[in-house]
Amino acid sequence: MPELRRRTLLSAIGVTAAAGSVATSQATVAHAADGGREAPYESEVRSLLSRMTLEEKLGQLQQLPWAYDLNPGSGSTKEVEDAARSGRLGSVLSIFGARTTNALQKLAVEESRLGIPLLFGLDVIHGFWTNFPIPLAQAAAFDPDVARSDAEVSAKEARSNGVHWTFAPMMDVTHEPRWGRIAEGNGEDPCLTSRLAAAKVEGYQGSGYRTKDRLAACAKHFVAYGGAEGGRDYNTVDVSESRLRNLYLPPFKAALDAGVATVMASFNTISGVPAHGNAHTLTGILKKEWGFEGMVVSDWTGVQELIAHGFAEDGADAARLALNAGVDMEMTSTNLLTNGRKLLRSGKITEKRIDDAVARVLGLKYALGLFDDPYVDESAAITEPSANARKAARAAAARSMVLLKNDAGVLPLSRSVGSLAVVGPFADSADLLGTWVVPASAEKFPAVKILDAVKRAAPDAKVTYARGVDPEGADTGGIDEAVAAAKAADVTVVVVGEPTAMSGEASARSDISLPGAQEKLVTAIAATGKPFVVVLVNGRPLTIGDWLERAPAVLEAWHPGTEAGNAVADVLFGAVNPGGKLPVSFPRTVGQIPIHYNHESTGRPYDANNKYTSKYLDLPPTPQFPFGFGLSYTTFDLGTPKLSRANVPAGALRKGDTVEVSVSVRNTGDHTGDEVVQLYVRDVAASITQPVRRLRGFKRVTLDAGRSATVRFPLGAEDLGFWTNDPNGEFRLEEGTFKLYVGTSSTADAELTLTVT
Repeated sequence: MPELRRRTLLSAIGVTAAAGSVATSQATVAHAADGGREAPYESEVRSLLSRMTLEEKLGQLQQLPWAYDLNPGSGSTKEVEDAARSGRLGSVLSIFGARTTNALQKLAVEESRLGIPLLFGLDVIHGFWTNFPIPLAQAAAFDPDVARSDAEVSAKEARSNGVHWTFAPMMDVTHEPRWGRIAEGNGEDPCLTSRLAAAKVEGYQGSGYRTKDRLAACAKHFVAYGGAEGGRDYNTVDVSESRLRNLYLPPFKAALDAGVATVMASFNTISGVPAHGNAHTLTGILKKEWGFEGMVVSDWTGVQELIAHGFAEDGADAARLALNAGVDMEMTSTNLLTNGRKLLRSGKITEKRIDDAVARVLGLKYALGLFDDPYVDESAAITEPSANARKAARAAAARSMVLLKNDAGVLPLSRSVGSLAVVGPFADSADLLGTWVVPASAEKFPAVKILDAVKRAAPDAKVTYARGVDPEGADTGGIDEAVAAAKAADVTVVVVGEPTAMSGEASARSDISLPGAQEKLVTAIAATGKPFVVVLVNGRPLTIGDWLERAPAVLEAWHPGTEAGNAVADVLFGAVNPGGKLPVSFPRTVGQIPIHYNHESTGRPYDANNKYTSKYLDLPPTPQFPFGFGLSYTTFDLGTPKLSRANVPAGALRKGDTVEVSVSVRNTGDHTGDEVVQLYVRDVAASITQPVRRLRGFKRVTLDAGRSATVRFPLGAEDLGFWTNDPNGEFRLEEGTFKLYVGTSSTADAELTLTVT
């Protein structure tokens, strides 16, 4: 079946794979290198397909939901069980547990005609039993190893419990902090998101997901979901081809190059065409241009929703449009299974396309080893976080925190402090895991509370606790108690932020300030005149009120996961020197949105002395905190950056040549610490207006006091060129002048000039 063989495409401009041409995945490299022999499992898939009825084929394209903790035979599971027995079911989602999955798998393998095993999927987003910090927090580490560590631990725990497939990583770049699902992604930059997406795919899948400690990954949501208008989930996205390819698509290409097994379609429209029915993106770009031969799954009822979009007339029409566009498996709704025979008979879908979709599903099952060993060892199931998993989660959480402010060196706190007040609605709360957590893990293994961890970190201190206010309520009656505690203490830790339920899917907010009366609590603590620290726990950028000016120190802790309290205490007391950076800009007010560093220029860029330029009358042009920003308990100095060549022929770059930017970084303070050196590029004049800056390199380095290191960044065609508005995809590197900026945030001011001739 030629559809199973990966296509090897060459870029029209002859640049390297990283610059935009299609690179083959792990599974295809061997096939391409051996002169065209069959791809792995192709003969097995072809043989099985030849024995399948149409109903069995359509069944393989159907995924039905489970209910997490139900067991087969409970009564409410009858639909799934009957479908498994009859061989008319390909996959089940939201199911886990070695005993449960084995029991359901047995129905499919031992009672159906062909014994085709089921594929079990679950939203393992940032942990299974052991929850790591939310993905947005992981991005703040500016360290792909953090994402990789999460995926490795998650895969081991989940696979031992019968899960084969995770619906992660999410790689939706967004400029919209009101969007709840910003918590699930990596922020506003495609370069950072691409690096993390590849790392997470590698962590989940390893060198092959056939082993019992790995999962098949899923790149989602394809594509442009992060551009939802107004930040409202599931909303419209109207996007040009160039922005689609330059902003939203690069992380997906990086995931494919890392060998990602599956891709999930997104809920949104893309310039008027719903993603689930978008042949241009799902087939034209993903399957033909990029040569992806893995499986595309719909999102929950995404095929059915083509009707609500006004794109399909009924279920049969929705099934036709989705399958022909490139969706291979339908999640939850059953339009293809119900209408497939009728659609085939009428010629609206083809047997060739059905076989292609089924082959992709079966190929994944073979790659997972399910035909050889469909069950899991119930005695080997991991039932709780291990000590090593907790250690990794704790390190990841601390590495992801961002120090936003630290006047007069309030932090780190001394472990010998005499007295501490710990106040706020999240000080004694376990609601720190963040969005998309397996319900059973939250119940069995709640987050370590910050209050408890602070007490352990300063065992000799007198620690007083006061809640002050509720997370969302307007009642200020408890503030007096918190103020009294602050007045009596040497220093106060104020823990405020968002409840988990305020971020994630279907959790858009029109007001992204601290909820309820929390700002009043911070203001009241500030009025005591005593030293205090604000710890923010949240799933998105927040608009920080006037209290910021009066707060001596602010630590962005995000939703840190299972080891939340311990990680926060590690940073507060200096066991870990914070080195994280913001992966997304923090706006001053909601009215300033969108406010992101990688915006395009206008004909009238901001000028403080000219009213008739692009700005607000009542706000500065800058965000509250810029992308890439973050402080440390030590200080760093960057030397003068150097460029290996100031002039380079475009032709050489297109053939894979690079230029190098190097810069020395020195720890000028008294503590060992981390700095993230960042490289940004601006194309001064291009045939399509380019962002004022684009992140093209970053490196997190750890240096002892007084020590230095040299950081080097290669720049190639992929870093300097861009995709045009050609719907067939044209990557272009143009001659001209490029400004290069090196520093420790997106406001970097050390400048170099590169000329491409």
